[in-house]
Amino acid sequence: MTQVELEAAASQLETEGVDPPPSAASGIASAATVIALGNVASRVLGLVREVVIAYLFGATGLVSAFDVAARVPRMLFDLLIDGMVSSALVPVFSELAERDRDELWHVASIMLSLATLVMSAAALLLMLFAPLVARVMSGGFEPELLEVTARLMRITSPAVVFLSLAGITTGLLYALKRFALPSFTAAVFNACIVVVALVLTGLFGWGIESLAVGLLIGSAMQVALQIPGLRDARLRFSLDWRHPILRRIVWLYTPVVLGLAVSQVGIVIDRNLASHTGAQSIAWMRYATTLVQFPLGLVSVAIALAILPTLSRQASSSEETSIDEFMDTLVTGLKMVLVLILPAVVGLFILAEPIVSLVFEHGDFTSFDTEQVGRALRIYLLGTTFAAIDLPLVYAFYARKNTVTPALVGVLGVGLYLVAALVPALFRELQMTDLVLANSVQLTGHALVMLWLIHHRVGSLRGRGLVRTTLKALAASLVTGAMVFVTAGWLVARFPDQTLLQELIVVGGAALVGLAVYGALVTLLRIEEVGVLLALLRRRLGGQV
Repeated sequence: MTQVELEAAASQLETEGVDPPPSAASGIASAATVIALGNVASRVLGLVREVVIAYLFGATGLVSAFDVAARVPRMLFDLLIDGMVSSALVPVFSELAERDRDELWHVASIMLSLATLVMSAAALLLMLFAPLVARVMSGGFEPELLEVTARLMRITSPAVVFLSLAGITTGLLYALKRFALPSFTAAVFNACIVVVALVLTGLFGWGIESLAVGLLIGSAMQVALQIPGLRDARLRFSLDWRHPILRRIVWLYTPVVLGLAVSQVGIVIDRNLASHTGAQSIAWMRYATTLVQFPLGLVSVAIALAILPTLSRQASSSEETSIDEFMDTLVTGLKMVLVLILPAVVGLFILAEPIVSLVFEHGDFTSFDTEQVGRALRIYLLGTTFAAIDLPLVYAFYARKNTVTPALVGVLGVGLYLVAALVPALFRELQMTDLVLANSVQLTGHALVMLWLIHHRVGSLRGRGLVRTTLKALAASLVTGAMVFVTAGWLVARFPDQTLLQELIVVGGAALVGLAVYGALVTLLRIEEVGVLLALLRRRLGGQV
């Protein structure tokens, strides 16, 4: 789930004239179902994509090379288009959709035309200077691997054009209140990589290039998927540089650029440093990140999506009680995030290697790779809880039309990362785990600063039960983790052969015990947010959305 989807959903729920819910909890319970389903599909297929990559290519330097080549066009898209869509295009498109459809088509035509020209030029430059870009991103690779990275980058570079067109089209469809097609673009993207890689590698004997081709086709399919949603659009090639709405879009986007630019610089530094710790390091970090991102996407992103429309309404209210209502909504969202993410973090920490083995250790993925990914996963998990609460905090500032503060905190976060990553290198050779730990330090520091700013600049967190709920959820999670540890050890002793079925029994059995124990504990501790979540689930299953 991208920032575009979150902010667009909030914008559309407001423009549709949805009445404010009677309470923060019920407001969160009214999350946009279609977008949530698209998010789930994307996360599941994203995990399948990584499983297929691990099966076909293991955790070799080739996977690290692909990771770098795939990241470059995505970084350029994030900086020039994605941030603009969420911060500027969606609000402008939404306003024009309500007021003047002809003007909407004209402005959309200008943006699509400009994006095509600018991003085509950028793609051409990336292809021409691929060896230089590869060296900047991954200078620690051996010359042969750098050549592979540059070759893959030449294949993936045109994807930036399709990603940009898909991003602008998504904003346009959201402004038209057509959510279904854009909600599943990420799922289609992941599915294309899976299918193309399996076909080209399995039937035609291709190598790592199959992933790059799959990425290119997947990005093009994101555009194709959304075309039916624009069946009534009157789009044409237009380069009206002087249009006044373009200046408005640039003005809205300007405060966001700093944070995005710093974020992209941080990614470049991270990948370059990682390339100096070994050819496989980026691949190991990639697989560990995939496992961490799965619960983060399903929990933090979903809840941020649910609270953002309510936060936006309350932030724009002139009533004296609006700050208290705003903080109640935010704290309710934070409580729900903590109640769901803490047991997931503890469970993943306890079962790190069994889960990595079950999910990835097939084909070319070795037991040594499992050990290394498991190490990285456990260190990433140190900052995962903070990363989970960070997104609702960031969107609390966005709801108050404040994009500068999160951007400045992002700069501080990159500084924390650099200090944490480079200090150990003063005493010994840099290691992959240093970078993973630095990432957790960055996420933790960012979230803590955001919490402090919310408390001192927006509204008090005291007296809203956040600490009490956190302690209850943490205690229940630790007890659950102990039971999971004991259960997993007992199952491993009885199923020592580590076949796929036995691994599934160990992980599944321990997870089921953990789920049952945590459910019983949160009931005994009377964590009220669980009741709200269960009510939401019953409503969804019953179709009462």
